[in-house]
Amino acid sequence: MTKERIVLGKNAEDLVVDFLKRQGYRIIERNFRSRFGEIDAIAQDGDTLCFVEVKSRTTTEQGTPSEAVTFFKQRRLSKLALVYLKKRCGTLERKARFDVVSVLFEDHEKPVIEVMKNAFELCG
Repeated sequence: MTKERIVLGKNAEDLVVDFLKRQGYRIIERNFRSRFGEIDAIAQDGDTLCFVEVKSRTTTEQGTPSEAVTFFKQRRLSKLALVYLKKRCGTLERKARFDVVSVLFEDHEKPVIEVMKNAFELCG
């Protein structure tokens, strides 16, 4: 991954965290890592724990940012969520969902942020 892409992703994650806070989410943790990968953010929205995946792009030539969350990525995020629930919550019995947040930095205008709540189900 190039340095530019790393910076773009970090900037997108920072924008999303600020955006979600303004929407009433409480950010619990950022960049939770395990051997399965990383969850960008974990937040509380009401009584629901949200596993947030942030995707950003500068153009839609190869699709929207949210289209980059493939089935393979959903499976990996599902495994990560289960690890988080077991390690941090001590239970798998918790109301939770997966949110995908896309950030489009097109034409150097103000970024467009879109939240897809409950974007996909837990994958096995």
